[in-house]
Amino acid sequence: MLVLARSLSLRWMASALLVVSMLASAHAQRDASSYVPRTDDERNTIEVVERFGDAVVAVNVVVQGRITNPLDAIPEEQLPDFFRDFLPQLEQRIPQQQGSGSGFVVDADGLIVTNYHVISSALQPRSVTLREGAEITVAFPGGEVAPVRVLGATSLYDLALLELEEPGDLPDGTPVIPLAEYEPRVGQKAIAIGNPFGFESTVTTGIVSAIGRTLQGVGEVSVPLVQTDAAINPGNSGGPLLDARGALIGVNTAIIGNRGLTGQAGSLGIGFAVPAATLAATLDDLRAGGFVSVETRARLGVSVRDVASYPEAIRKRLGLPDEGVAIIAVEAGGAAEAAGIEGSSFGVEIGGQVVPVPDEVIIAVDGEPVATVQELQRAVFARGEGDVVTLTLVRDGSQRTVRVTLTVVPADDETN
Repeated sequence: MLVLARSLSLRWMASALLVVSMLASAHAQRDASSYVPRTDDERNTIEVVERFGDAVVAVNVVVQGRITNPLDAIPEEQLPDFFRDFLPQLEQRIPQQQGSGSGFVVDADGLIVTNYHVISSALQPRSVTLREGAEITVAFPGGEVAPVRVLGATSLYDLALLELEEPGDLPDGTPVIPLAEYEPRVGQKAIAIGNPFGFESTVTTGIVSAIGRTLQGVGEVSVPLVQTDAAINPGNSGGPLLDARGALIGVNTAIIGNRGLTGQAGSLGIGFAVPAATLAATLDDLRAGGFVSVETRARLGVSVRDVASYPEAIRKRLGLPDEGVAIIAVEAGGAAEAAGIEGSSFGVEIGGQVVPVPDEVIIAVDGEPVATVQELQRAVFARGEGDVVTLTLVRDGSQRTVRVTLTVVPADDETN
């Protein structure tokens, strides 16, 4: 009997706890729905999220597994007979890959911006065509899931534009995130919305920590990134970084991460976003469709480095200006070679390494001063094939101007 009584008592207590839990949950929901923000900052964050949160989607990528063989590139007739018998044994199955990121609706047609690196595994190399068996879908905050295709992509700035396979899949009332038309200021508010670790519609806030940052591995050219301390984690890539009005100030792209017990990188409060201005300048190319990279863009065809990277003593001894872009090498068949521009012809030892010294330094493009590689890239990649740029060059302390007709040439690393 004692055991029976104890069992009944425990059941009663469990039922009572369940009732209390349900009442507490209902009370919490009532409190949440009736909660009145106490500060202007709270009100602002809530207003931005309620107004634009439904424009942010989760981007999901699935790439089906496939069978590969390390000898596929070698014609079978070139292999010894005994080797051919082992071909089936060398086959390897690559498992199915899954990935996720974020994106946001950028116009009334339902076009969606994300990062190129979010969807690149599903694409054929240097293309916007899906690999066989690959699939990209987006999930809207209301739960609607829709297949998409990649309309345009650029590895230059790590951006991509998705379009719904069925335009009618865009939920009614989906807002459009506008692009900020100003350069963000350090210290201003920043709101990140995205899909970190698969948790859709996650909101974090912070400030713009810095502007004009560069980070190796983001894009093929130096992108002047927006740095923020708003928590950004894996899965936030491609999502929006908004200002206090809900306007886009950047596309969340990368983090300096802290690896936890799972080995997955997490936020340290140092995140980076491609500026809205870069997206705005690239959007027409993305809408036009296709893949844009260094190989496909018209450029000078030179390898360069900042003159300021040379020690001051070396600059003075060699008669180099304090600022500008040093031409290290000129590509064969490129626009610069056709214009008579020359690369480095000798080097000096700096820190135990021989560093090429430029014969010529670019100090202006079309009369506008350029002090860094980043500024030169922006000036050049804003133009198209056949456009003519006037370069102001310094050689042996003297200036000269050269008109260069931009052309598309095969790319090497660090070229412009």
